[in-house]
This record gives sequence, C-alpha cells and structure tokens, in this order.
Amino acid sequence: MKRIGLLLMLCAVAGAAWAQAYPSRPVKVVVPWPPGQATDLAARLVAQKLQEQLGQAFVIDNRPGAGGSIGSEVVVRAPADGYTLLAASSGPISIMPLLQKTPYDAQKDFAPVSLIATVPFALVTHPSFPASNAREFVARVRANPDKYTYSSSGTGASAHLFVELFNSMAKLQARHVPYKGSAPALTDLVGGQIDYAIETVAGTIGHVKSGRLKMLGTTFARRTAATPDVPSLAEAADLPGYDIGAWIGYTAPPGTPHEILARLSGEIQKAMQAADLKERYLALGLDAASGTPEEMGAFMQSQRERYAAVIKGANIKIEQ
Repeated sequence: MKRIGLLLMLCAVAGAAWAQAYPSRPVKVVVPWPPGQATDLAARLVAQKLQEQLGQAFVIDNRPGAGGSIGSEVVVRAPADGYTLLAASSGPISIMPLLQKTPYDAQKDFAPVSLIATVPFALVTHPSFPASNAREFVARVRANPDKYTYSSSGTGASAHLFVELFNSMAKLQARHVPYKGSAPALTDLVGGQIDYAIETVAGTIGHVKSGRLKMLGTTFARRTAATPDVPSLAEAADLPGYDIGAWIGYTAPPGTPHEILARLSGEIQKAMQAADLKERYLALGLDAASGTPEEMGAFMQSQRERYAAVIKGANIKIEQ
C-alpha cells in the first residue's frame, strides 16, 4: 500500500511539473469560422493575451465550413497534448448535434478549458412597429395571431431558437421567415419586410444607434455590458426565466491531461481581467466570461439541455 501511495504521489508531482513546463512550443487554436466572425475575434483577443502571459505563440488557424463542424473535428482528432485547442461555440457543439449528424460526439469529444465570452442577443423591430417597449410588443403580437413575421439566419440557428423560446413563453403566434444568414435577415428587417427578430447585440447595435431599428430587450437575464440601458426581456416583457444566448470558449481534444486544462483555464481567467480586453469585448458586443474546466463542462451541459427543450417544444427539424 505504501508503494502504491508513493507511486501516486510521484505521478501527481510529475503531472504538476509537466503543467508548469507547458507550453514549451507554439499552440495552435483552430477557429472553425472565417476571419472576422465573433468566435474568431474573441479567440484572437484571448490568444494574444495567452501569448503574452505564457511566452509562447498561440497561432490562430481558421478552418471554416459545414457550420463549424469541419474545424471542430480537426481538434477532436488532434493529439491530446494541449498544443491544439478549439475556439468552440454554441452552434457546432450545443445546437448542431441536436438537429443533424456530426462527425463527433458533442458530449464526449470536447475537453472543456474555459468560457471566454457569452454572446447576448436582442429583440429588435422596425422603428415603425407600434410598440415602444417589450410589454406593448407582446400585447400587440399576442392580440394578432399569425399577423406578424419574424426572421432568422436559418432554421435551427441560434436566432431561430431564441425567438421560438420567446414566442412560447410570451404565448405569441407569428410566421417564421428563415434566411441564409443574419445579413439578409437584418436587411429585410431594416427595410420593413419583416416585423421583428432576435439577433446578436453586435449585429444590431449599429442599426439601433442610427435609428434604423428599435431594440426592446436583451436575451440574458442580466443586462449586457454593451447596452446597459436596455433591459433584459425577462424584465421588460415580464418573462421570468427567459435567459438564453450564445457562448464562446476554448476546448481541447478528449483525454487532454487535467493539469494542462487547469493551467490554461487559470491563464484565461487572468487574461479576462485585462482592461483593454474588456474594452475590445464591449466594442464587439460580447460579455467577458471565464471559469474552470468543470464549470465550463456544467455550463455546456446546461446549454445543450436548454436548446434541446426548445427544439423539441417547437418541433424544429432541418433537411438532411
């Protein structure tokens, strides 16, 4: 027994020493989206901080395609040594596997490191919509079933799920108009062809400031840092429990040693305290977030369950 105890102690010491030596060479961060997308921008800002703190290059490798599943699979198949990380996000990990087959098991193939951002969305309407706040909006749409239309960036997309949950909780009936991406969906909303949408704060705030859209509330239970004067929909529309949005984080291949995950998580938590990073996030419409691998794992599971309930409740299906 003493020999076993000594062996376990030596393994723990060796693991701690290995983690302290990490990283000894450049680390690749795979972003499964094109440059300039929210996940890419957030991942780059954090990678730069990690590079400064750890003295090794954190190199962004964009691998877009198939809704983020191509780049995600690259990391899942990579060596579990901490030198290949994924800029993970809710779409390819929390939502896509619930709607279609993916080349990975979303519940087993991603070793959580830390969240790096939460992505608030907002209920927006054309300025001519006859409601000055969320309660008036709910009352009008509820009183006119199937009269109004809402857009999304596609069936099963985050924006679609968030509106479905909102409509369900507020007891609204409206017609869904899916688009191929947020840009055309917002174009028709600004043009008055669509009545409302729930889209990212980052994608809508410019239109709101210019007067082309009206923002009635945001989707997280708390107010977002980018729009502190805009109430949450839980508050503004009297919908306790309406608390949903997208997320971005770092994950690693399955089997990555916990010592490496914990080291990275600690460094990310440190990075997220930097004033310049928070300022950049504010400009991007992102809320800073971080935590331990265990906290991120629990968060990912809770988000999967939340999205699954919305998909089942609204009977959302996409063509394979």
